[in-house]
Formats: sequence, C-alpha cells, structure tokens
Amino acid sequence: MNSTTRSIAFALSALLALGVNAGASAQQANMTFFVTSAGPGKGADLGGLAGADRFCQQLAQAVGAGSHTWHAYLSTQTADGQTAFNARDRIGRGPWQNSKGVVVAKDVDELHGANNLTKQTDLTEKGDVVNGIGDTPNRHDALTGSQPDGRAFPPADDRTCHNWTSSTQGVAMVGHTDRKGLRDDDASKSCNSSHPSRGPDGGCSQADLRSIGGDGLFYCFAAN
Repeated sequence: MNSTTRSIAFALSALLALGVNAGASAQQANMTFFVTSAGPGKGADLGGLAGADRFCQQLAQAVGAGSHTWHAYLSTQTADGQTAFNARDRIGRGPWQNSKGVVVAKDVDELHGANNLTKQTDLTEKGDVVNGIGDTPNRHDALTGSQPDGRAFPPADDRTCHNWTSSTQGVAMVGHTDRKGLRDDDASKSCNSSHPSRGPDGGCSQADLRSIGGDGLFYCFAAN
C-alpha cells in the first residue's frame, strides 16, 4: 500500500468514525429515558428530589440530551411537613426511549404494566448495559422509593432514606434493572419495587447499597 492509498484509507476510516459518532449523538439527543451510569456517590443521599433531578439533567447534558427537562423516577413520603410525591407523576406522559432509540414504554400505564424494560433496554445515558445478576459487580438495584404502581409508600415506614437525604440511617426501596433476582417471583422481576435496602451503616450508605447489589443508581425520564 503506497502513501496515497494509506492516506485515502485513513481519511475514509475517519469519516466513517465521524458518521458513527454523529449517529450515536443524534440517538442520544432523542433519548428520553436512562439509568444513571453512576450515583452522586453519597449512597441514597441524593440531595432530595431537587438534587436527583439536577443530577439527571447533568448526565443528560453531558451526552447531548440536555434540551429535555429531566426528572428522577423517585417517590417521597409525607414527613416533617413535606408532601408525598409519586414517581409516576413526575416523569411526563411518554413515550420514552433509551439511548439506542428503543421504546421502553409508551405511557405511564404501560410503564407500570407490560413494559419493555429489560437488561438490554435499561441502558445508561452513555448507552451501556448495567451489570446485573451474574456480573461482577452486580449493580442492578435502582433507587425508587416506590410501590409497584409507582406511587409513594404510606408515611409510617421509611422507604426513601428520609426523602433522599440520608447516607446513614433509613431504608430505600429499590427495583432491579435486569428484572432478575435470587428468586423467581414478582418482586425479583420488578423494575421499581423489589426489596428494601439494608446494611451495617444503617441502610442508606454507598457501602450498604453496594452490599446488596446496587451502587446508588436510579432512573431518569424526560418529563417534556
């Protein structure tokens, strides 16, 4: 291969790479759903709903999808004068698609019914699959604080790590991004209400979340 041929081959490779990257960027710009590739790093202390929403917005902005208004799929409970919020009421009307353009649910009812959320479709904002059962480390727990229908729990028992402000004491309800668990039951297959957190630090620390198969990840939806 002479120098001219090598130059042409290099140029074609570069153009092809640019085309692939442009296509990926276009898909991510149209993305309306993702699992966070990481958490803020303070366990279930997300800075409340406002902090979690801001984190979703920042991650989306970083991959070119910041034109949407992003909200975290999180419920809160009535406590200390605060009103409860249902995760299902915070995320818009749908439809929602991942970074590859695959529709995961057409509306709120389908999201909480026969949705298309699987390990292969529950992608991060970067388009990556989240580690699940059988992977090391397992990171499939997604913070939700929600019942299976996407609504908040009654105020008696904490299921939101004190409305997403605690990194020590408390309990957070989580779902499984890969829809798999240690048993073959509805809870293990739930994307939003599988089991409560627990751990030696009190249940809400980063170490606690990692010890049960999580990493402080959560779902983000474009609300507009």
